[in-house]
Amino acid sequence: MAPFTSPTAKFHSTTYPTLNPERPELSAKGKSVLITGGGTGIGAETAKYFAAAGAPRIALLGRREQPLLETKAALEQKHPGLEVFVAATDVTKKDQVDEAFLKFAGKSGLDVVVSGAAIIGPQDPVAKADSEKFLYTVQQNMAGAIHTAQAFIRHASKGAVAIDINSSAAHHNFGDGFSCYNVAKLAVFRLWDSLAVGNPEISVFHIQPGVVNTDMNKEAGGVDMIGYEDHVSLPASFNVWLASPEAQFLKGKFLWVNWDVDELKARSKELENSTLLTMGLVGYPFDGSIMKLG
Repeated sequence: MAPFTSPTAKFHSTTYPTLNPERPELSAKGKSVLITGGGTGIGAETAKYFAAAGAPRIALLGRREQPLLETKAALEQKHPGLEVFVAATDVTKKDQVDEAFLKFAGKSGLDVVVSGAAIIGPQDPVAKADSEKFLYTVQQNMAGAIHTAQAFIRHASKGAVAIDINSSAAHHNFGDGFSCYNVAKLAVFRLWDSLAVGNPEISVFHIQPGVVNTDMNKEAGGVDMIGYEDHVSLPASFNVWLASPEAQFLKGKFLWVNWDVDELKARSKELENSTLLTMGLVGYPFDGSIMKLG
């Protein structure tokens, strides 16, 4: 049994039929997809699922070139005719991000961006944290987010989708030792949320990607600490679903990939125009009316 509460009765740890990328409703045919952190882990697996959904063009960005090339080779071998663009890119460097986006999406535009690059940083309590390392981690995570968001909005096609691979650390305090990461992910959430508010023609989703045994998760002690593990296929297939019309009612929401999408779809009317599954002040469901004053 999963060690978490859930708004859906079913709590998944691996992919399932509704998230099958070969379902016609999840088709990515004609879509250009760009993934940061795309060489390994959740990013690489997400690329595989978008390819299976029929995406003809996929871009993989990451710091290390070799994993990008290996993922590219695997994708092209399995999907003849698929165009896979790779660029060794440090997302904290604006010029590198801008160049990669321009080369891939400059003429054709961009339909989906999956923002997955991040760092954990120091795991020390606030009272003992090295303030310089703390601030550096927050700055690095924010730099990657804003550079990706700005490049995305410049090249976004009509109705484009952005998926912010975030963390439950943004809405749940996991303790003093995770203060740095908590702050960084909450800031990244608000940045993407601000982009969505300013550009209502796009769709932004924020996800808790599960407890997947990636290198970053190992650094945080996730699987060993919690005693629970999700398969990488779950966030990968969930990302493909989010990019489909079926998920539009959840635009702007913060979602755990473990939640059952069939149960969420059954509540679409309730969820779409409510503050449920959003970030706010408990007991004060802000409806935006304050913005209308004056």
